[in-house]
Amino acid sequence: MRDEQDFVEYVQARMPSLRRLAYRLCGDWSAADDLLQECLVALYRHWRKASAADSTDAYVRSMLVHAYLAERERFWTRRVRPSADVTGPPATPLTGTEHRIDLLAALAKLSRGQRAVLVLRYWEDLDVAQTAAALGCSPGTVKSQTSYAIAALRRLLPNYVPGGADTL
Repeated sequence: MRDEQDFVEYVQARMPSLRRLAYRLCGDWSAADDLLQECLVALYRHWRKASAADSTDAYVRSMLVHAYLAERERFWTRRVRPSADVTGPPATPLTGTEHRIDLLAALAKLSRGQRAVLVLRYWEDLDVAQTAAALGCSPGTVKSQTSYAIAALRRLLPNYVPGGADTL
């Protein structure tokens, strides 16, 4: 009974940040809610192991990222894929809301792995080692995927002006 109470308290305290991470990964609130629900069901089943980990937050973050990355392997996801369309670059640098919308659309064009790396590194503010642990890969992979993802964003958004998208 105590385990269940601990689980409920943990989820209540972390729900906003977990939902925000799921949204940043998915780029869609509905998909983020589905992803988070799936992750919380798995977390409930493995709560003893998660709560005994060195960092419960890191354990849960890793579960959420792995659930996001595994989603591409499901039958439904392979058959139906929503896509964002990034039409050509604007004539002037992006600012404010336009900047954010175009950045989100460009992120949607990246592979799931590259998007996950950027979300963890720059929005969740994890270092290379923490990102590698969350993704279950080497630090070198994190560095190369970050480099490839940033290069892809630069191609998609050549007029990007840094500084306006960190409030996602």
